Amino acid sequence: MSDPENTLLLELASGIITIELLPDLAPVHVERIKALAAAGFYDNTPFHRVIEGFMAQGGDPTGTGTGGSDQPDLPAEFSPPGKARFVRGTCGMARTQNPNSANSQFFIMFAPASSLDGQYTIWGRVTTGMELVDSIKRGAGMNGMVREPDRVKSMRLATTEAPEATTDG
Repeated sequence: MSDPENTLLLELASGIITIELLPDLAPVHVERIKALAAAGFYDNTPFHRVIEGFMAQGGDPTGTGTGGSDQPDLPAEFSPPGKARFVRGTCGMARTQNPNSANSQFFIMFAPASSLDGQYTIWGRVTTGMELVDSIKRGAGMNGMVREPDRVKSMRLATTEAPEATTDG
């Protein structure tokens, strides 16, 4: 793990996904993710919208796709073309039609989607556990809403994990 301060551990029932945070691309969004994760906001939230071949979306405690945190919405931090792209494993912030409406909802890409480049904020990328992302329960229909969705067990910075056991002597 190269930088524990910018490494997020997203725990599912099936295991732990490691996400490298990208503060150089989206400093405000990364700080929001860190703060919400530290507060336990994401614990037990569902992956409410999951579309095969596209992405898995979570971060809404209501599970409806319309919920968020009590924090104000964030201004867009879109990456300029060529600097960062939505490819497999990219983590982005969900938003409404308003570019400055990201709050707590996020998504993880199953596959590249160049149509999102420059339109959504990229805040991280999966470094290990992509097979766990691939196993998240899919939704039905065009909107991908999931019945009885998989849930985030916990989401924490690597620095907040229990320290390794040491021996005296």
